[in-house]
Amino acid sequence: MMDSDLLRRSDRQPADMKILTIRVKPHSKHQDIQTAADGSLVVRLKSQPIDGKANAKLIKLLSNQYGVPASRIAIKTGDSSRLKRVEIDD
Repeated sequence: MMDSDLLRRSDRQPADMKILTIRVKPHSKHQDIQTAADGSLVVRLKSQPIDGKANAKLIKLLSNQYGVPASRIAIKTGDSSRLKRVEIDD
């Protein structure tokens, strides 16, 4: 087996793990989750993007939506951006 085969296998995510692309709209009037035409999620949050409050609320909202503990949800990229990649470990 070649090294490149090992790299490709290790890059795959486990079957029980989801990676979501999310566009966050903080400081909204309503809080909800919608699916965009491209399959990504649009999440509106009432929280302001100050001191990580919006990120904490996003994780709590996703935890309720997917029925997993908040400790199994991690923001992988976009911690200080509106466009985020979030990992959910079922």
